Amino acid sequence: MDAGLLGRAAAMFAVTNVDDLVLLAVFFGQAAGRRGALKVVTGQFLGFAAILAVSVAGALGAGLLPAGAVRWLGVLPVLLGIRAAWRAWKQDDDEPPPAAGVLGIAAVCFANGGDNVGVYVPAFAATGPAGLVGYVVVFLVGVAVWCAAGRFLATRPGVARVLARWGHVVLPAVLIALGVLILVGAF
Repeated sequence: MDAGLLGRAAAMFAVTNVDDLVLLAVFFGQAAGRRGALKVVTGQFLGFAAILAVSVAGALGAGLLPAGAVRWLGVLPVLLGIRAAWRAWKQDDDEPPPAAGVLGIAAVCFANGGDNVGVYVPAFAATGPAGLVGYVVVFLVGVAVWCAAGRFLATRPGVARVLARWGHVVLPAVLIALGVLILVGAF
């Protein structure tokens, strides 16, 4: 594999997934212990694997997503954000935070990165099979790096204090804002 391709893939991943660091820090901040962190990592990998699957299929000509459909993925984080706000307002500490489960985190990851499909499909389509494999490998390594960075941010004392105090407000706000931005096509 060509070093230039690997560099382009790493840069593309970083640019298209910067917003995931905030979400990951929030999710890790709400995750309890090692099992909670494992749920965040698993959910992030599942959601991103779905993005890659759709992107690869699109690049191979499957045309899974009609034009304009990607923005409607923004409905999911809005709904999850409303649910999180409702739970925070009710102050029901017995229920887990929304999207704290593996599938919820995967769904948020997929909805948040759904717009990336529009970037990935042309890049994947323009490269050969070896290049496609290179992109996929670099992107999966990027997810691992992002998870480590999100966990690092969430475990910094200052960030952890803010997340502990305001996480119940930050998560709904971030999810709703993210969903609205996806819906209006600002991402």
